[in-house]
Amino acid sequence: MIKAVVVHEVGGPDVMHLEEIEMPKPGPGEALVRNHAVGLNYIDTYFRSGAYAVPQVPFVPGNEAAGEVIELGKGVKDVKIGDRVAYLTHLGGYAEARAVKASRLVKLPKSISYETGAAMLLKGLTAQYLLRQTHKVKKGETILIHAAAGGMGLILCQWGKALGAHVIGTAGSPEKAKLAKRAGAKQVILYRQENFVEAVKKITKGKLCDVVYDGIGKDTYPGSLDCLRPLGLLASYGASSGQIENFNLGLLAQKGSLYVTRPTLNTYAGADEDLQKMARDLIRVISDGLVKIPYTTRPLSDIVAVHEALESRATTGSTVLIP
Repeated sequence: MIKAVVVHEVGGPDVMHLEEIEMPKPGPGEALVRNHAVGLNYIDTYFRSGAYAVPQVPFVPGNEAAGEVIELGKGVKDVKIGDRVAYLTHLGGYAEARAVKASRLVKLPKSISYETGAAMLLKGLTAQYLLRQTHKVKKGETILIHAAAGGMGLILCQWGKALGAHVIGTAGSPEKAKLAKRAGAKQVILYRQENFVEAVKKITKGKLCDVVYDGIGKDTYPGSLDCLRPLGLLASYGASSGQIENFNLGLLAQKGSLYVTRPTLNTYAGADEDLQKMARDLIRVISDGLVKIPYTTRPLSDIVAVHEALESRATTGSTVLIP
């Protein structure tokens, strides 16, 4: 038996309960991973609340973890027992162990801890596709990053700076602004105190941004469009404030023949070879010290309070759960 967080009906944070479940068995092509650290991501709240559909209830939330391979299913050649790995999964991560398709496991070098492994993969790979594929950031470009002090934002700020971009961030408090600046944002706009669109216009002297990375959604639309130069791109990769509704395509013409995309990691890293290539790029920038993954740890048993803090935007950086 192992301990896991189980949801019997979708709803608020209090629907999650730490329970004992059967130890999973790895099937053909799978490896059993003993989780040493579990990643917390905003997408976890979507599944827990019912905003995203789940295959069935009860279910174990969690989409990311890192640990040690302890058992192999039939035909596995990608990894061996004892390998240190991190992985993304469709649910099931909030547990002491998880069976995972072996070809989807990312091997961790000794220089990267389990905690960093659990904090880096989902957000780091998202940053990889946003900065290197959705819009291939070039030296001298100006980029706007919303929620720049969050787990995603801090990675985007660091990597964007390393690519030579002029990074502008938004944050909700002076304390968060300091974190974003330390991560590489040249300017940080306190969106609760000033209009972020007017601030961007002032900072860029009217030239605006090449790309806006927006994980907020409803609260920042359509303002994010107003921060873009003609032919600029809005990469709307999340919706922590709610989904954008009634999207008016005509605005894209009016505001300068703009581009908008709603990318997902599932698309960019759907093929095993793409996942591994992206992971190598991420591990490289972390190993080279260009990107640091800031995190705090909490026991898995604190999961209700952790989700409450995440949804109230009280967190900075990443939170790692220790089973």
